[in-house]
Amino acid sequence: MNSKFLGTGVALVTPFKSDLSVDHEALANIVNYNIDNGTDYLVICGTTGESVTITKQEKKDVIATISKANKGRLPMVLGIGGNNTMAVIEEIRTTDLSNIDAILSVSPYYSKPTQEGIYQHFKAIAEVSPVDIILYNVPGRTSKGMETGTTLRLANDFENIIAVKEAGNNVYNYLQLIKNKPEDFLVISGDDDLALGIVLAGGAGVISVIGQAFPKEFSDMIRLGLNGEVKEAYKLHYRLVDVIDYIFEENNPAGIKAVFEALNLCKDTVRLPLVPASNQLKEKIEDFVNKF
Repeated sequence: MNSKFLGTGVALVTPFKSDLSVDHEALANIVNYNIDNGTDYLVICGTTGESVTITKQEKKDVIATISKANKGRLPMVLGIGGNNTMAVIEEIRTTDLSNIDAILSVSPYYSKPTQEGIYQHFKAIAEVSPVDIILYNVPGRTSKGMETGTTLRLANDFENIIAVKEAGNNVYNYLQLIKNKPEDFLVISGDDDLALGIVLAGGAGVISVIGQAFPKEFSDMIRLGLNGEVKEAYKLHYRLVDVIDYIFEENNPAGIKAVFEALNLCKDTVRLPLVPASNQLKEKIEDFVNKF
């Protein structure tokens, strides 16, 4: 089993300064904050990292900043995905993946392919990727979910497809994947609110948004869950459950950036078409952080 991806991965934000440029100092601080507090691996330039509104050069610079701060201490996963299969393949071929342990690749969005189209998309990626692949199923963003049968077919057919980040908020799908997956294939929660329950059901852990703001408590919760220490794990779950709801109340990553601003780790700046969290939401988040 790919033990480097057991536990808590965090979908890192891309902090911005007030002028919308990338705040590399804040990014390095967030990386160190997570490493110092028990996070197991880092996920770079996913949805939470506002990957669709950063340039190719900014993406390279973000990877460089995170790699420098990490110093090889934690495994790193890089988001490379899209709905143009040839463009995804080209990015894989032209990106320096020497410090990257796996890529996280989203199921094609907007185009609404059939399940066979989704399978062929990932088949083409698997055949060229020099590193392992974590599939990413998030039907709320793609408008076309990857069915469990398609995920399992890919898991059985390609050795370098090692995991799925399932983020459909559908417990039945999680359980079907855990029940029917190949032994070494990892089912990773992409839903912070379901993460503990999925771990207790046999999941491998989580790629979390809130975990990067409360890395000690969240990673401890997942670790306790993996060890079967249910009561202690749920104590931490109930401490975090309100803020998990808050950060997804308006949009992601505006919510988690509001948490980081309350923690004095980065500004709450996001790039259009996203807008910062409303004052009402910020008040709830600040109250939570102050009482945590």
